[in-house]
Amino acid sequence: MSLIPLPPSLIPFLKDYLPQPLSSCPHRPFITLTYAQSLDSKIASKPGQQTKISHLETKTMTHYLRSKHDAILVGIGTVLADDPKLNCRYHDPGSDVISSPRPIIIDPHHKWKYSKSQLYKIHESNQGLSPFIIIDESISIDPVELEALDHHGGKFIPLPLFNKSKSESWESILSSLLQLNLKSIMIEGGAMIINDLLSLQHDKKFIDSLIITIGPVFLGSEGVTVHPHTNVELDNINWWSGIQDSILCANVSTK
Repeated sequence: MSLIPLPPSLIPFLKDYLPQPLSSCPHRPFITLTYAQSLDSKIASKPGQQTKISHLETKTMTHYLRSKHDAILVGIGTVLADDPKLNCRYHDPGSDVISSPRPIIIDPHHKWKYSKSQLYKIHESNQGLSPFIIIDESISIDPVELEALDHHGGKFIPLPLFNKSKSESWESILSSLLQLNLKSIMIEGGAMIINDLLSLQHDKKFIDSLIITIGPVFLGSEGVTVHPHTNVELDNINWWSGIQDSILCANVSTK
């Protein structure tokens, strides 16, 4: 499906929440946490079920945001449920250049098969960048998957993730990605990653910008909920309303 034009009012609205030349933290990339949710704070109608919440105007915004980041990061639950393309189809008017952010997959137990994914098929056609897959250093790497990644320029990143606190694991992940010259990362989910990062703000700041699309739908009691483990307050709050969806932009308070 082709993208519709980006609503012009979104460009100035998003400007202050996009990656800045100098990150607030020199030891990790600039982090934008962004996702779509229902009116009852659900990001999927059931665990493991792909659910469309946003509409065309905000779908274009997602690709616009991707074009402004070096990488897109998702968890293993998202890739197993959605088999996403994690590509960018937005380009600035008057330009034929399309930015290609690097997909990052958090897959500690090495469950995902890149060679069987939509991403693999896209990269076979020389479109976009192949993923970096983060696994625990104790896990053996499938040689078939290693060959497929090497062929397309991707890689596995083994890190000590097990038996560490969530804060320590994220510090390790983000510092490793910065060393690979990924200076800005758009984190799109899933629920465990979203909830963990929001909850960790009381211990250490990981999120620079928060961009949430709210779709006009209730997904019900079986839905997958965004519910941080602690109270989270927001600063620098702004709202945008479109034909169907609304967007909240904010910074997470560290008070």
